[in-house]
Amino acid sequence: MMVMLLAAGRGKRMRPLTDHTPKPLLQVGGKPLIVWHIERLADAGITDLVINHAHLGEQIEAALGDGSRFGVSIRYSPEYPGALETAGGIANALPLLGDKPFAVINSDIYCDYDFAQLASCATAMQARDDIAHLVLIDNPPHHPNGDFALSGSRVCPLPTSHSPLPALLTFSGIGIYQPSLFKDIPRSSSAPLAPLLRAHIALGKVSGEHYRGLWVDVGTPQRLAELDNRLDSLQNMLHSSHNTP
Repeated sequence: MMVMLLAAGRGKRMRPLTDHTPKPLLQVGGKPLIVWHIERLADAGITDLVINHAHLGEQIEAALGDGSRFGVSIRYSPEYPGALETAGGIANALPLLGDKPFAVINSDIYCDYDFAQLASCATAMQARDDIAHLVLIDNPPHHPNGDFALSGSRVCPLPTSHSPLPALLTFSGIGIYQPSLFKDIPRSSSAPLAPLLRAHIALGKVSGEHYRGLWVDVGTPQRLAELDNRLDSLQNMLHSSHNTP
């Protein structure tokens, strides 16, 4: 299946680190954030990738090339900086994404989500005639109120005071979408994703799952440094265990 990696954000909260380096190329654990995704997608057998970019996008293309050294094929969807938002960026890339469901992953997160299950999620989504499937996580400290309600495998409207309280969770930045979700957005125009999703959630057309594994929104220099230290520690532990007689 096709996967789009979102890499067009300015990364304002990461300044001054992002003044001269695009956020997806900031390093943790010895490699750029976006490379962790690319390598895990390749390991999962997913090799057709599209990457959008804007701020310092030429650095992303120079660093990743056509993807061959990672065992994938990368095509690019350039944007002008700060213009299109998430849904607009996806709509702009639709000619590269084909007519089947595709996955979209934020490049500024780190996670160990099993990308190998994306294809089966897309198949199940088609069978239910859903428009989207969202991977949701426990609310992190910096986002305590969550984004969406999840009841079983269905993303549902936020509860009213008279309805049972389903789990309120945060969108992980990993989703699978039907191309038709973006069909009414003109190319090169700005559009946010959340209103589109909420409109179809109200129609009962969005499924979801609760992912409980490792996930980090690398949104500030502090969280970047903490993740880097965590990955270094894990790699040192693995290296020590391999060298233990």
